[in-house]
Amino acid sequence: MAGVTLHHIRKVYGRGVTAIDDLDLTIEHGYFVCVLGPSGSGKSTILKLIAGVTAPSEGEIAVYGRVSPLIELGAGFHPDLTGRENVFLNASILGMSRKEVLARFDEIISFAELWDFVDTPVKRYSSGMYIRLGFSVAVHSDPEILLIDEVLAVGDAAFQEKCLAKMQEFRSRGVTIVLVSHSMGLVQDFCERALLLGGGHLLADGPPAEVVRHYTDLISHPDAALEAV
Repeated sequence: MAGVTLHHIRKVYGRGVTAIDDLDLTIEHGYFVCVLGPSGSGKSTILKLIAGVTAPSEGEIAVYGRVSPLIELGAGFHPDLTGRENVFLNASILGMSRKEVLARFDEIISFAELWDFVDTPVKRYSSGMYIRLGFSVAVHSDPEILLIDEVLAVGDAAFQEKCLAKMQEFRSRGVTIVLVSHSMGLVQDFCERALLLGGGHLLADGPPAEVVRHYTDLISHPDAALEAV
């Protein structure tokens, strides 16, 4: 059963910059999929399209399930509000009721390890604290589709391990996970399927080890790889 389908997707930003060009993609429900590619290849745009943050210029997108996106640092947070207030704000954006947030509030703050700062305005948070709070809200919103865009690179190593353990738990529960990462080790250790983007095109799609090899070739010979599209 499909969790996400993208059919003939094209995304053009201002001044004619094409981020995604005629992309067809189906992500099956319950799969852990990693997206690789150099900067500007369209990785973040795919997540934003799935999340509904931006609309395609052409094509159709179908998303089957409740989406929790963790795409941009601090997205969904108001800098002048406290951590406590932002939990309620961000959770409501993700579709949670106030009753649901109240029931899970202690779990959210405990997972984020932010009890000492819960009543501090988030504009005083470090980037790592932002990530901890944002990730915790996202994973406690009962997502059916979790989108993560390289934000784990900001957190400390211990929290990254905690996040990966949570994603493994979600994977065992059948949650669809789409993760953008530059970590080839993470891709090979955790993902069931990998995608490689280059110049807005899907260059490779398959087993992580195979796609990582393509990615290494792309980094070494970028012009040759893109000319083959």
